[in-house]
Amino acid sequence: MDRSFLPIALLLCLWGSGCALFDKETVSNPVFVPCGNSEVAWERTVDAIHDFRFPVARENKLDGVIETEYRIGSGLLEPWNKDSVGFTNRLESTLQSIRRKAIVTVAPTQGGYLVGVESIKELEDVRPVGRSTVGGETFQTRQELRRDLDLVDDTTVPRGWIYQGRDFALEQAMLQRVRKRFGR
Repeated sequence: MDRSFLPIALLLCLWGSGCALFDKETVSNPVFVPCGNSEVAWERTVDAIHDFRFPVARENKLDGVIETEYRIGSGLLEPWNKDSVGFTNRLESTLQSIRRKAIVTVAPTQGGYLVGVESIKELEDVRPVGRSTVGGETFQTRQELRRDLDLVDDTTVPRGWIYQGRDFALEQAMLQRVRKRFGR
């Protein structure tokens, strides 16, 4: 084997592994943030949620819950949106209809607040059309007309969403953003 090929092969191996060589710091969920004022803690947490462009559906300061609306996952061609974290999530959101929702809890504790994030990920359930006329005649002339007035048609079933679990990468990104807002 030629010795000039060895550095190129080593470089390709390092390039192929990418960021997998370096583990990102994982943040505990919920994360402790030092803050003495409840209003400041709440507003900084809401600001961190807005960085991901999730519209807030419900806020309850007494319960300490912020719930966002569902947001369709951004694909590879939308790098300015931060709701799909990482290449695999962006690729998945490009090829399929994925939506996400975040539920954030802010709970007071001694010396600060505990901020927890739960991100829900769902896949669109696209049912195939029951009666497709593609490739065939629209009006069959070889069959006699049937007058069945009690016909049940299942093509009007609304589409739904399939629960895919929690999105750990989005939760970690949101928790790191919350920590950054509090200067940690």
